[in-house]
Amino acid sequence: MTCGIEKEHIVVGLSGGVDSSVAALLLKRAGHRVVGVFMKNWDEQDEDGVCTSWQDYEDVRSAADCIGIPYYTVNFSKEYRERVFSYFLDEYRRGRTPNPDVLCNCEIKFAAFLNFALKTGAKAIATGHYAGLDRDAEGVRLKRAFDRDKDQTYFLAGLTQKQLQNAVFPLAELKKSEVRALAREQGLANAEKKDSTGICFIGERNFKRFLMQYLPAQPGEMVDERGRTVGKHDGLMYYTLGQRRGLGIGGSKGGSGESWFVIGKDLKRNLLIVQQGEHEELFSSSLSCERVNWIAGVPPGDGAQLTAKFRYRQSDQAVRVFKRGDGASVEFFKPQRAVTPGQWAVFYDGEICLGGGPIDEVKPLREIRI
Repeated sequence: MTCGIEKEHIVVGLSGGVDSSVAALLLKRAGHRVVGVFMKNWDEQDEDGVCTSWQDYEDVRSAADCIGIPYYTVNFSKEYRERVFSYFLDEYRRGRTPNPDVLCNCEIKFAAFLNFALKTGAKAIATGHYAGLDRDAEGVRLKRAFDRDKDQTYFLAGLTQKQLQNAVFPLAELKKSEVRALAREQGLANAEKKDSTGICFIGERNFKRFLMQYLPAQPGEMVDERGRTVGKHDGLMYYTLGQRRGLGIGGSKGGSGESWFVIGKDLKRNLLIVQQGEHEELFSSSLSCERVNWIAGVPPGDGAQLTAKFRYRQSDQAVRVFKRGDGASVEFFKPQRAVTPGQWAVFYDGEICLGGGPIDEVKPLREIRI
């Protein structure tokens, strides 16, 4: 058995990276009938005119041949544009900072891809995510990975019981170093391939230049917390709360000498609000989510004391969560820096990821009034 799934036909989502390749390798060694599938979710070329998915596909082909499994390609570009990319653009139009990787898991990998795999007769899909699953008569619980530095439950918090019941995460108990060692032992050509970073459809490209292709820039004034103009911005969508680099006002005269930080956006007046130093305007005491996905299907008790992350790789923060319709209000035990609308608040009870939802409103320690 592997992760509670009997020896059956399992379809593995192969990305071309070492993690998904080793996931397939482990399943094959465990006696499962494994088929690799490369998901093509984006059709465009990069800035140099190169289709970056071509190299990934070549890495998939090489890994599948080395492991000894069949492999196929499925094109979900249409679904990705409709379900993920359109949401990504809408959020930036609203002045928010979305996390499309969470939505990609909900709508593509564990929806379109899962449905495709089940139609082929597969009993489950597997991916190279670092996460674990506990199964019993009450259902499936999403658990942190053994390798805390690589844990990816944050990106899986939008999944449901039905989706997780048909999922396998073979890397749950492995460290990244062990995954690369297994890849080298097998002779996989991608054993030392660097991890992908950034948003999948942007890759290594310049983010601002990419976004300008789809959303027209609207330059405007950059003002401080008193409303005084201190510079110009290129467009509110290019900035996020807490940002320090790239503001172009580091040498402004008459300041305190501290670094400038983005503390807010005024969409109606097209103003980017900044402040020297990190003060109460950058910190918040609570947030609210209009909708929260609870993996168990029901929320914890009202006022439950949990921990949460408001961005990937953040350390756990103590919170108290109150049910509000389909969503929640979340009170922090200590002020949090640069909590950003559009990002996800993800909740944990010890080792178990309970779910999460996009952040809609944040209550700062001190309101910005200009």
